[in-house]
Amino acid sequence: MSEAEATARRAANSKAMDRLARFGLICRGTLYGLIGVLAVQITLGHSGREADKSGAIRTVSDLPFGAVVLWAMAVGFAALTIWQLSEVFFGSRRAKDRVQGVSRVVVYAFVCFSLLTVLLAGRARSDDRQSQDVTAKLLGIPGGQFIVGAIGLGILALGFYWIRQGVTKDFRKYLGPMPPRARTVMDKLGLAGYVVRGLVAGLAGVFVVEAAITFDPGKAGGIDQTLRAFARTPAGPWLLAVVAMGVVLFACYCFGEARWRRT
Repeated sequence: MSEAEATARRAANSKAMDRLARFGLICRGTLYGLIGVLAVQITLGHSGREADKSGAIRTVSDLPFGAVVLWAMAVGFAALTIWQLSEVFFGSRRAKDRVQGVSRVVVYAFVCFSLLTVLLAGRARSDDRQSQDVTAKLLGIPGGQFIVGAIGLGILALGFYWIRQGVTKDFRKYLGPMPPRARTVMDKLGLAGYVVRGLVAGLAGVFVVEAAITFDPGKAGGIDQTLRAFARTPAGPWLLAVVAMGVVLFACYCFGEARWRRT
């Protein structure tokens, strides 16, 4: 092992990185909590802001000292990005774990970039618009329909994977020792949160596949469009309310994970 690699490994396993990662998980929970609250507002007819990452960020920016909170969240998601990078390089050698780690790095880095964009440029594009723009660009290249379709199927598969994680309580492997009562609470939060998260991802994947089949990038969308689709089912706003509460419960799970996560 080279000196540089040994230094990087010590930094990845340091107490400072552990604390930064846990702070990042709190920021992650805050983001999901805000998305859940915005989704609840949609069920109540107050739909002026998108129930997605950009809507959550704009909500924070409008608060007193909102910029301070956004800077703190940017630091938190940057810490999550670095932590997950260290997991990719120094963690499990299994291909599945590394692929999951890389996907988390991309997501956390993107959220960090979005936060910095709001802080430095004062703007945030909706997730729906970003998804549609990317889909349109992909559909415009040779074989684009197959690429978009494959991405949609991948998102759909991810949704099923999250549902399975919730039902089988596979998320327990990420958690360390905890008191029995805390374990019971985390099991319930993880079950509800992961199942709802999987349902949202699965429906988003269906929309992307539909965009590929119809060659219409407008069919693709982000979290906001997917959440609003639940309100258009026969169950109406009640189903969206249940899903919104599931997102809030997943936010609570993230807060618990910040305390009990095995890092």
